[in-house]
Amino acid sequence: MARRNKFEVVRIAFRNRKFQFGFGLLAFFIIFALIGPLFTPFAWDGLYYENVGGVKIASYGGKTLPPMSHENITTYSGKTIEVLHILGTNINGQDLYARLVYGLRTSLWIAFLAALIGTFLGITIGLVAGYKGGWVDELLMMFTNIMLVIPSIVLLILVAAYLSARTPGIQALIIGLTGWPWVARAVRSQTLSLKNREFVHLAKLAGLSDFKIIFTEVMPNMISYIFMAGILQFSGAILASATLDFIGLGPTTMVSLGNILQRAIAYNALQFGWWWFIPPGLIITLIITALFFINIGMEEVFNPRLRRE
Repeated sequence: MARRNKFEVVRIAFRNRKFQFGFGLLAFFIIFALIGPLFTPFAWDGLYYENVGGVKIASYGGKTLPPMSHENITTYSGKTIEVLHILGTNINGQDLYARLVYGLRTSLWIAFLAALIGTFLGITIGLVAGYKGGWVDELLMMFTNIMLVIPSIVLLILVAAYLSARTPGIQALIIGLTGWPWVARAVRSQTLSLKNREFVHLAKLAGLSDFKIIFTEVMPNMISYIFMAGILQFSGAILASATLDFIGLGPTTMVSLGNILQRAIAYNALQFGWWWFIPPGLIITLIITALFFINIGMEEVFNPRLRRE
């Protein structure tokens, strides 16, 4: 089958209703995470900071307020300022809108980096194992099967609990290093069928190295699967990150969506109002929904039997 022009694939993708919906929803949250902090004077921890003698000092009201509440805050230097809490505050007086937008930014960054690591590892191991065969294949697949047998959530908890200070990058690395095995097995099976095709034999006759054949001849022929695997990795990373955050093993240096939910449960937020726990939970659900529609939309694009034009 002739290779589709990449611009033609993009054109078909944006004509697909499912892809349009998923892409638009995901793009909205990405833009919201980028520009959301511009609409609040509060920092990532929901506190108001001012520069006093060259040192940034936090000030906050300490009241639990509903959404769209105005509050007069007396700062450390004695000034009184009026602020708007778009999504209200929690029991510690922290602005929940600020925590939400910065938490969304953190969660998206963790998921993106984890998906990149997991997809790269899975593709590389799967391609090498499938193409080389023999003892290389057996060794790599034995390692992959070991990783599949070990429950990833247990491994994530053990590694995360061992680290006293956890940055978003560390959490992404942990999730990425535990999420690649299924990608490796799937890529290996496709590589086994592709390595006996004529274009691979011609590349060998032309004297190309194994490295070039794997990454310039074999891999481009499974680019559709790689894209969809990356989407699934992103979705899985969002859930894994929220799970770690929810049990108190998320980043210790930054707020995230799961961290907001964890604090809400710890402080029995149901007593104080919906605005503390519903927005982060809803955003996580909508992001997973967006990725699901992107994935099934791309499946219809790459599979002519499913496409509706």
